[in-house]
Amino acid sequence: MSKPLLQVNDLCWQVGGQDILNDINFVVTQGQFVGVIGTNGSGKTSLLRALYRYTKPSSGQVMLQQQDIWHASANRVAQQIAVVTQAPDSLNYNVIDVVAMGLTPHKQLFSLPTAEEKQQLKQALDQVDLLELANHNFDTLSGGEKQRALIARAIVQQGQLLIMDEPTNHLDIHYQIDILNRVKRLDTTVIASLHDLNIASAFCDQLILLSKGRIIATGTPQQVLTEQLISQTYQVDVSVTSHPRTNKPHLLFHYEAGSQVENS
Repeated sequence: MSKPLLQVNDLCWQVGGQDILNDINFVVTQGQFVGVIGTNGSGKTSLLRALYRYTKPSSGQVMLQQQDIWHASANRVAQQIAVVTQAPDSLNYNVIDVVAMGLTPHKQLFSLPTAEEKQQLKQALDQVDLLELANHNFDTLSGGEKQRALIARAIVQQGQLLIMDEPTNHLDIHYQIDILNRVKRLDTTVIASLHDLNIASAFCDQLILLSKGRIIATGTPQQVLTEQLISQTYQVDVSVTSHPRTNKPHLLFHYEAGSQVENS
């Protein structure tokens, strides 16, 4: 069995006496695509921030290759974990300069890219089909193109783990599928928070379902995306079938006026 790449032990985070995350435990092995799902306010972003050393938990551990990330330097963690958040509205740099930011953890301050690193930048842009836009201003890109540029930045960062916080938010369905297909082809370990449960089912090997800062289910999409769990967590009327091509769970939501799910 593969050794854990990431292991989270008894993670808790409180702010002003209020629990934001509580009793979080899970393991991610090399090569997995793990989706973090849950309602708005369930703690998805808070959890991801704790995983990439942005928010220090009140207690517990985040172990990356058996080392607590808070016992390592921020630069060392940045060499191992690449992060893609929602694309910013404005980032007044050329696309290739944005991608070059991924080199920062591996270089001394103010040092210029080497010839080999410049080739890495071009290869990363080529992987996401943005090479022709390398010298365009980032702000002129579409939402999907911005996300692809941020993925290229993550590629040159060469981390062992890619963390993505709602990477498909505000994108149309074409770009949602396109972005996640590109990430899947990177053949790296991914943890991503996702809103669309059918998208999560299609792309993820494992799911973590959060509610009120706690994990209420982990497992494969078949284990987590059940009618009972989803109806109770999201307070919706849902039927779960199998996708005709993938056989993964496919959720059908019922929109009848007055349709309600009772609390159990």
